[in-house]
Amino acid sequence: MTVAEAEPERLDVITDSNDRAFLGQPKGLGFLAVVEGCERFSYYSMQTLLALYMVNYLLLPEHFGSVWGLGWVQQHFFGGKTGQPLASDIYGKYTALVYLTPIAGGFIADKWLGRRGALIAGGLIMSLGHFLMAIQPAFLLALLCLIVGVGLFKGNIASQVGELYGPNDLRRAMAFQIFYIAIQVSVIAAPLISGTAGEKLGWHYGFGCAGVVMVIGLLIYLRATPYLPADKRALPVTAVKPKSFEKGDGARIAAIVLLIPALAVSLLPNQEMGNAYLIWADQHFQLTYGGFRFPTTWLITLDSAVSFVTLVGITWFWKWRGDNGHWEPDELGKLIIGSVFTIAGALCLYFAALTQGGGKISLFWPVMFHILNDLGFGHILPVSLALVSKISPRRMLATSVGIYYLAFFLANYVVGVVGGWYSTMPTSQFWLVHVVAAVVGLVAFVLFKLFLSHRFDDSDREMAAPA
Repeated sequence: MTVAEAEPERLDVITDSNDRAFLGQPKGLGFLAVVEGCERFSYYSMQTLLALYMVNYLLLPEHFGSVWGLGWVQQHFFGGKTGQPLASDIYGKYTALVYLTPIAGGFIADKWLGRRGALIAGGLIMSLGHFLMAIQPAFLLALLCLIVGVGLFKGNIASQVGELYGPNDLRRAMAFQIFYIAIQVSVIAAPLISGTAGEKLGWHYGFGCAGVVMVIGLLIYLRATPYLPADKRALPVTAVKPKSFEKGDGARIAAIVLLIPALAVSLLPNQEMGNAYLIWADQHFQLTYGGFRFPTTWLITLDSAVSFVTLVGITWFWKWRGDNGHWEPDELGKLIIGSVFTIAGALCLYFAALTQGGGKISLFWPVMFHILNDLGFGHILPVSLALVSKISPRRMLATSVGIYYLAFFLANYVVGVVGGWYSTMPTSQFWLVHVVAAVVGLVAFVLFKLFLSHRFDDSDREMAAPA
């Protein structure tokens, strides 16, 4: 009998509702939020620099041949593309795989390494990948390390956040909102720090900066051990072997599987920001003031800042209501609220295109889009992750969180297809498609609430859990 097989029910879960040392939350949440912030800093540093690095340096004829295996990969995986098309294709496949590998990382954690072991391995491999980016010939090896490292890291740290709470602890949703606040801080900081270092000092300085921050995050995680859920692999081999699955786990898995496409559709307006939205903005937004034209990419910085403020506001609002004894919706209720905001945000883009005429589009509509869309984001993203961590079978928690990230893979894949319609479809109709997608997401969440809410109830497991 292996150590993993010997895991007793709920023994690896912290359910002390009296632990409120960090903003009314368990102390472990503070550590995990900082660690995730470091990991996301490294990821968004890479996201900020990768395409520019390839187009402006690595894929130029004088550097291309120095990269180990790049010519072979170019011919066999990218159809012989060169220059910007090749850079775009590499970037696209890299970001897509980053959202797929957490499934394998969760499975490896659940089956062999445990969440702690998988997360540490992922952090080490990611750090290696960032430092390898500073070695020009090792570019492809660096990307591979980053893809594998993120897969081992990302789903497993999110599942540990969920394990800090009992099944019906309403602080769970707020915990993931705080968790996402740390991510938003990283989204703002990474382009300003690593991006500036890469463009002004040299590409390798930017990548190296990301690696240093990742190492710092890993050290903080090791320091946080006493405040985190016990790792599966650390449990005694003499413990009683539990059943592989509990009653109702099949329905819980089915609920998660149904949630993934609904979540992916609801994310479409948000995920389009990095694609057709920026192209449209570059061509048609009023970005020149006082003779100075603001870079189009600053709109992403604006969105990150707005997202941070709205996440803080949403977290405070629901905490205030809870502390004062007012009604607070459950996770599905918050998903429905978030979808309403997402629809309102997408309608702003539709009205902007509909009323454009022959001039430039005022920033009023785009700014309203960012505010409303980010209010939706704050209710959908962290809350849906909290919901998955709540209802997933105990024996495959990390795997379930990995499956959760399929929603991002699907959303980005659809964005890649739908984004191509921008040049052939009237702009107002193009954004109306996104409005419809958000409406479909809302309808799906309402149906879940009406007909499947009992499948998202974890009270039976709480009652069955040993003291």
